[in-house]
Amino acid sequence: MSIFKGVDFFPHGTKWKIIEKRNIFVGISWGLALLSAVLLMTRGLNYGVDFKGGSLIEVQAKAPSIDVSSLRETLNKLGFGEVQVQESGVNGALIRVAQQRAADEAAEAKAQEAVNLKIKDALADKYEVRRTEVVGPAVSSELKQTGVYAVIAAILGIMLYVWFRFEWQFAVAAIVALVHDVFITVGMFSVLWYEFDLSVVAALLTLAGYSINDTVVVFDRIRENLRKYKKLPLNDLLNLSINETLSRTVLTSLVTSLSVLALYIFGTSVIHGFAFAMLFGIAIGTYSSIFVASPLLLWFGVTRDWSGNAGANTAAAAANKGKA
Repeated sequence: MSIFKGVDFFPHGTKWKIIEKRNIFVGISWGLALLSAVLLMTRGLNYGVDFKGGSLIEVQAKAPSIDVSSLRETLNKLGFGEVQVQESGVNGALIRVAQQRAADEAAEAKAQEAVNLKIKDALADKYEVRRTEVVGPAVSSELKQTGVYAVIAAILGIMLYVWFRFEWQFAVAAIVALVHDVFITVGMFSVLWYEFDLSVVAALLTLAGYSINDTVVVFDRIRENLRKYKKLPLNDLLNLSINETLSRTVLTSLVTSLSVLALYIFGTSVIHGFAFAMLFGIAIGTYSSIFVASPLLLWFGVTRDWSGNAGANTAAAAANKGKA
């Protein structure tokens, strides 16, 4: 017999009455979603170079320490318009320069390149340039449009998959919960004014797949219990299904969060936006899988009729009637 025994990190046999408090949980979700909508309409997002055009220059100080305020003052004296300076990693900084305006796209590209060269010359004595990225206005507009299309296409594809695997009530509930997760996560970027770029869009798409996986696990248990417990009230059946999958949902999210947290703490500022979107998204996705998606099934009128029991009973009754 092994001397090692399993450890229970989560209490088994939980009997949380989640469905009875569904109005509270869904109300919290709608409140957060409404707050996100207001912030996005009033405050907007802090779009990165990917979406608004301009230059991104990463520099490393040659001195033992970096003076961000002095660096910002030096760049502002150059008179290139909006310049943002953000400390990055150990002894480094990210410089973002707004898109330079000119008569046409070619002239804008030349003006932007000239600005980059002047910045490099001005910082040559104290800083080493490690990376330079330039995104024109036409490309940034196309990237923004493509990013929106990618998120919408992912959501529609997920809806079709859940509809095919379950029934329309499950598909609609899953998509409402998924949109809820993505929308509130984007709202947090408006609250904290984190830079919103293509890496964040990639995080949102990853989050969509992760969140729907959690929701499908709960839905699959609900489907099994609908077939298993033919007389159990729906409220009790949904509570039972959520509690049976609670340990798996919470522990999986916790373990995933640990790896993403390591990225956020030890990664450079380039990956901070991606890591934060994943961290917050996993938290809100776990919440919605437990407290939002399943209660929505009641409002969308899920029944046992689709599970096959009703059809089998009807066919059996018809066969018996024919024999009679």
